[in-house]
Amino acid sequence: QVQLMESGGGAVQVGGSLKLTCEVSGSVYDSCMAGWYRQTPGKERELISSINREGRTSYRDSVKGRFTISQGNSKKMLYLQMDNLKTEDTGVYSCAIDDFICGTWPHRGQGIQVTVSS
Repeated sequence: QVQLMESGGGAVQVGGSLKLTCEVSGSVYDSCMAGWYRQTPGKERELISSINREGRTSYRDSVKGRFTISQGNSKKMLYLQMDNLKTEDTGVYSCAIDDFICGTWPHRGQGIQVTVSS
């Protein structure tokens, strides 16, 4: 059984940084990609960053240039470095692992709160 556990969230002031970590337990064979979702108040959960099996990264425009996604060598760890945080980055961040076939995202973590205050 695959389980994902996020850590590293918390409260920070505008302009600050946080690094989220996602620890993956269980066997995930050759997943299409891994990513980070964010849910902000009043909005649907959105995929803000992903990294595919070839290591190609993708970012939503709202975080491009400020957030960096990366994986550990064994792909058991997923990271999201968040710099120059803004109040609109406040939300619940969750990591997710896709299936071998892209687009199903069967494995997701519970999520962790990030609060950015001015």
